[in-house]
Amino acid sequence: MTRLRLLGTIALGSVGGMASSAPVARPPATFGACAFTTVKAVEQRLEDGATGRPVPNSGSQVELADGVMGVSYDQVPAIAGSRRGDHAMVCLVDIPRHCPRSDGRGRWYTTTNLRTLESWTLPDAEHQCGGA
Repeated sequence: MTRLRLLGTIALGSVGGMASSAPVARPPATFGACAFTTVKAVEQRLEDGATGRPVPNSGSQVELADGVMGVSYDQVPAIAGSRRGDHAMVCLVDIPRHCPRSDGRGRWYTTTNLRTLESWTLPDAEHQCGGA
């Protein structure tokens, strides 16, 4: 059994009885910490300023119910296959160093959709801390 499938099996057993109205977990705050959450929104990275419509093929963006964001300049198939309300497990896998205290951007999270058992690893912003 692959590690991902094993992880999904363990996680599904943990959330199998979770109701859709379950309290939203806090995002993981320390390196290696994980939390169960749900997918809040699956979007394109950019939207047209004039129309408010998504810009096709501008990259992927996902928002989780616990506040974690994931953004990529590429189209991420695992995100595209996700749906609002899907249960997910999110783990904090990298925290940038030497950042200004007021700039929390640049954390990397690995998220596994527990319905599809597909994962992605993305930063929470398009730029690292101290960047544009």
